[in-house]
Amino acid sequence: MDFLNLAKDRYSCRMLDPRPVEQEKIDRIIEAALCAPTAVNKQPFRVFVLQSPEALAKAGEAFPFDFVRKAPALIVIGAKEDEAWVRKFDSRNFADVDATIVATHVMLAIHDLGLVSTWIGNFDPTVMKAAFPVMEGLDLIALFPVAYPAQDAAPGAKHTVSRECGELICRL
Repeated sequence: MDFLNLAKDRYSCRMLDPRPVEQEKIDRIIEAALCAPTAVNKQPFRVFVLQSPEALAKAGEAFPFDFVRKAPALIVIGAKEDEAWVRKFDSRNFADVDATIVATHVMLAIHDLGLVSTWIGNFDPTVMKAAFPVMEGLDLIALFPVAYPAQDAAPGAKHTVSRECGELICRL
């Protein structure tokens, strides 16, 4: 699939099939994360792949969504501020930007592999860090349930709705 079609076709899917996802596909998602560009190639991010029933159950305490608990895998992206490039002009730390680029690669790779997900930002990072102490010291950016789509999965009604180009794009 070419990139523009991939970007248009991807949607936030909340109807997940709980069957396992092949390890090869999880590995390809991780490969996509690792090739994401970061400022000055500092790579101030961490990716956590939760697949064991115990890890998924612990993570399930951090968010209010039942549909996520059906996913056979969960990918968590975190930013490590003390490893990031800092813009000298205003001391802007780019850890969150870099981790967001990684998260976008993950999100698109999931779809490219015939899997579904949704970008989960509504979660309690304190609960995640308590459950997984290895995440301490990170700014947790996003969680991605990774699954096959349920048989009746489809894009939401607003999937193709967009504001006018002139409202969002300014050509100077």
